[in-house]
Amino acid sequence: MKRFLICTLLLAVTVSAFAQEKEVKTGWSLGLLPTATYSVDNGFQAGAFGDIYNYGDGTTYPDPLHKISWEASYFTKSHRMRLYLAYDSKYLIPNMRINASVTYMTDPLYSFWGYNGGASLAHLDKPYTEYWTNKTLDNSNKGLNYFGMSRQMLRVLANVQGRITDNLNWAAGVNFWNWKLGDMKDTGFSVEGKEGKFYYDPEKTLYRDYQKLGLITDSEKNGGNALELNAGFVFDTRDMEAAPNRGIWAEAYLNGNVLDHKYLKACVYFRHYIDIPIHLPAGDPVFAYRLAWQQTIAGETPLYMIQNNPLLVQRNMISEGFGSSNTIRGLRENRILTEGFAWANTELRVKLVNFKLFNQFFYIAMNPFFDAGVITKPYRAAELEAASRKNVATYMPFGNIYDASKVGDIVYSAGAGLKIAMNQNFIVSVELAKCFYEPLYAGMWLGIGINYQF
Repeated sequence: MKRFLICTLLLAVTVSAFAQEKEVKTGWSLGLLPTATYSVDNGFQAGAFGDIYNYGDGTTYPDPLHKISWEASYFTKSHRMRLYLAYDSKYLIPNMRINASVTYMTDPLYSFWGYNGGASLAHLDKPYTEYWTNKTLDNSNKGLNYFGMSRQMLRVLANVQGRITDNLNWAAGVNFWNWKLGDMKDTGFSVEGKEGKFYYDPEKTLYRDYQKLGLITDSEKNGGNALELNAGFVFDTRDMEAAPNRGIWAEAYLNGNVLDHKYLKACVYFRHYIDIPIHLPAGDPVFAYRLAWQQTIAGETPLYMIQNNPLLVQRNMISEGFGSSNTIRGLRENRILTEGFAWANTELRVKLVNFKLFNQFFYIAMNPFFDAGVITKPYRAAELEAASRKNVATYMPFGNIYDASKVGDIVYSAGAGLKIAMNQNFIVSVELAKCFYEPLYAGMWLGIGINYQF
């Protein structure tokens, strides 16, 4: 961890025009870093990412006039590859905000855990870890990665917000998705004491077993397209965007797919940032919380879109599922796939020290947090209950695949994070968490990335 923090400071390459001695940035500023991130799901990330800011004459600082974000990276554990380019501005068009991005991602060893979180894969005779990326070979000399599949995604996103009053905006947008799903695309692995390359067995996966049980349909098992339209309202009184000290940020909108597998979702997010007037040398602490709800209110979401967490403004490149860094920290990535979910995040943000380095303004902060959530509408519950009544021993390596009584369980976790911020916008994040809901326990969770979660 110490090495990571030192590298973060030393490798921050910045180009700034018209930098001033007082804490106001003007002109252009570039934050560039190697992708020294890590997650328990995907491993270490290799590549580079950065943000380019234009502060103009400094009037809008710490908010930039224009922001361009990009990333090109590869993950060592999941072999995920990501390419990303985004633009965000509240000043390109007067009284309007433009947010657009293009993302391409491949996941040859993507993890698929089933539907509805702790309700799926009930009564295990072994821990999840014995079926997840387990390279123990069977008699066919093939490894077992029961929760493995592959996916490939192309997403083009464009959202616009227009002013109604000083703090209230209308919002509308369009998102196009192309998905390709399939069996694992394994590059092979080595086994100590044996020669040659070995591979996972694509026949022995939950993805295949769900198809045999009718829980994944023929029309969605290979992927598909989605064209989502959204419309709603945004209320925003924050004093700044990247790490607010005070204010409210609330959104309410509808999000629907107009192509095959039509559906309509309702999304409500309420975020509140409260300044605590203790007046520490580095700045006042901030208590921040988010209350959120997302639910399908018409139609049914196809498998390739069920993990999507629609947002009007993307704070991170990928906003998916319920679990990992986007919603409930301490869970595996996309661990809860469901049609409706409500959750809360609370955290205390405390600035420990601020300083100037390379003519840039930095601060270091910590954020202890508590997260909780509950399923409000299960995904394909009737089909799961019907499948659980079948003799599934021929399909599954363990017993019952579904326990409906767990659908209403509260999932909760806690942890703490460390942040390094440059010019109050470019924020590197390290967070450690633990899930205390036993069916979804995944050991100690570590995530290294960018930005506060909300």
